[in-house]
This record gives sequence, structure tokens and C-alpha cells, in this order.
Amino acid sequence: MAFGITRDELYLWKASVENGQIAFLTHYWLDDRFPGCKTVTKVGCSNLEKLIEWGHKYALKEEWIDHKEAYPHFDLFGKHEYEIMKEEGLLDQLNKFK
Repeated sequence: MAFGITRDELYLWKASVENGQIAFLTHYWLDDRFPGCKTVTKVGCSNLEKLIEWGHKYALKEEWIDHKEAYPHFDLFGKHEYEIMKEEGLLDQLNKFK
């Protein structure tokens, strides 16, 4: 469940994904399987080829794409989340949750 974001932020992310753009959405996230992680960044794109190519840039495997929802995406968390967001120039999106 996403929390810490507005409905407008979620709708904007979904619209960007639907339009074939690489879109980022960071929100609070708690999962006992990942102690110490309190956020997740969803990197989505409806153009799977484009999403896979983007993932290769960061050594993310195609099989890690979450297809359960109507919005294919990678889930980034922990050290990988920080490093990728830094490289993408999007630390402000991550830092708002610290």
C-alpha cells in the first residue's frame, strides 16, 4: 500500500506510465522482508522494451519487473534505490521521506 503521496502524484505517475514514459514514484513502504527499508520507488513504463532497456542501465533484470498491476514497474529500495535516484537526479523525491 502506498502512503505519503497525494492522489494527484499517483494519477500523474499512472498517466506517465500509460503514455510510455519512464516514470518514478517514491512512497513510504514497510515490509518485514526488508528490514531498514522505509521507502520504495516504483519505476514504471507501459513500453516494456523501453523499461527493460532502462533497467539494463542499472543491472536490473527483466524478471524483476512487477506485472501484477496494470502498470509494469521495477521496485527500487535500499541502497539500489538511493544510488539510482542519485544517478537520475531525483534525490529530492527520495529525500522528502527522510
